[in-house]
Amino acid sequence: MLFSVKKLMSLALIISVVGQIQAEEIRNTRNEVIKLDPTLTPAKNFDLSDWSISLPVDTNKDGIADNIPENYLSKGLTISPIFYTATDGGMVFTAPIDGPKTSKNTKYTRTELREMLRAGNLRVKTKGITKNNWVFSTVKRSVRKKSGGVDGTLDATLAVNHVTTTGDEKQVGRVIIGQIHAKDDEPVRLYYRKLPENKYGAIYIAHEPLTGDEQWYDLIGSRASNAKDDPDGVLLNEVFSYRIHVEGDLLTVTIMRPGKADVVQEVDMSESGYNKSDQYMYFKAGVYNQNNTGDKTDYVQATFYQLENNHKKR
Repeated sequence: MLFSVKKLMSLALIISVVGQIQAEEIRNTRNEVIKLDPTLTPAKNFDLSDWSISLPVDTNKDGIADNIPENYLSKGLTISPIFYTATDGGMVFTAPIDGPKTSKNTKYTRTELREMLRAGNLRVKTKGITKNNWVFSTVKRSVRKKSGGVDGTLDATLAVNHVTTTGDEKQVGRVIIGQIHAKDDEPVRLYYRKLPENKYGAIYIAHEPLTGDEQWYDLIGSRASNAKDDPDGVLLNEVFSYRIHVEGDLLTVTIMRPGKADVVQEVDMSESGYNKSDQYMYFKAGVYNQNNTGDKTDYVQATFYQLENNHKKR
């Protein structure tokens, strides 16, 4: 959606900013120490040149959440308390329960990046098989040549700082922190969930074939609304990493935590329909609130310390 930069810059929301608690050294998915500058905007600490961002605000009053194009984002956009640099240099995403949605069919708010491989070249269309999106290597060669890349990897290091504590028991505590989105469906959605009565949170994924039921996989703990507290779960403010990787029809999601064995989940997508010629892909990262029944001021928040997207050449 179109947006007003002036209005967006002056935006203020009643959200208490949660402080980050983490180890002295934060390492990325390559086990390298991450060094970020808390005096810089997110786009100066992270390469956001090929990302746009959706925010749960509506500055032009069209009833739909504002989308900030990659050109504005990469210039150094920051809007506290929904998207800004934390005191430790991390990139903070916050999404309250109450706020505009990205479309009339969307139920939940988000502060979420959308991969834009065109990197500001507005002559390239956002949707479709264009240089803005990527495809699986199982599609026809002619389709691969029209795309912006083939297969892909999304590496992220982050801490979930806050999840909702009010609302329906089926929704409370849920947030999506990473996705692959296709034309209409999602090959993968990566969730973190912590129930109000539990100390530890769970991590799980959903795979959505073009036809048939969604497939759910618990990676750490249980996604159940009555899940017992799992001492091997992930605490709020605990730094961890994830890697979402696609090679042909094989989806691999890996969760990495210091001092613990990697948790790996593979999904065979050969029967999921994403090798069709009209199926284009893009990564998403940030916070996509999965609760619309709680208190209006309740919210989700995560701080990212690494965000890297890579694809093969066509």
